[in-house]
Amino acid sequence: MITTKALFTAEGQDERSLEFLANAIERNNLPGFDYFEFKRAVVTLMEMKLDEPTAQKSAFTTAATVGMTKDKLIETAGYYRDILVKEKDQFDKALESQNASKITARHEEIKRLQDQIERHKLEITRLQDEMGAYLNQIDQATTAVGTETEKLAKTKAAFHTTHQSVLLQIERDIENMHKNL
Repeated sequence: MITTKALFTAEGQDERSLEFLANAIERNNLPGFDYFEFKRAVVTLMEMKLDEPTAQKSAFTTAATVGMTKDKLIETAGYYRDILVKEKDQFDKALESQNASKITARHEEIKRLQDQIERHKLEITRLQDEMGAYLNQIDQATTAVGTETEKLAKTKAAFHTTHQSVLLQIERDIENMHKNL
């Protein structure tokens, strides 16, 4: 017996997808002779080297003996087509869900990380500017310290020189007072 999958096999098909669709057709197989059994009969006849038109006529002639009409055959083929359309709709919804969870979510994560990088770059720039200002303040303070240190050293030296001179004068005056008085 030919498998459902074999009934619809064609070049370029994805095995997994074909298996899924064949299972959907089998799950929804109508009771009695319909398009599904007609298709199986046609493929079986074609395997016996009959061309497709002859195989279809032969299968239909046999089906007509159990009350099958062309309209009923086309109607049941439409039923199976509708089953496949519903399967595609469900597949598209599942695919969209996967897209949302796996791709869209990743895009959002990428965007979030890029935004975070931009915020960090701005923060780094702000910190570099702040550090530059601090370095300028340090330079100014270092220059001021040098200037103040030099001033204090000069003031100290001047004070010591003057202090020494005044002390010397007082010492001389005391000596002269001992001598002259």
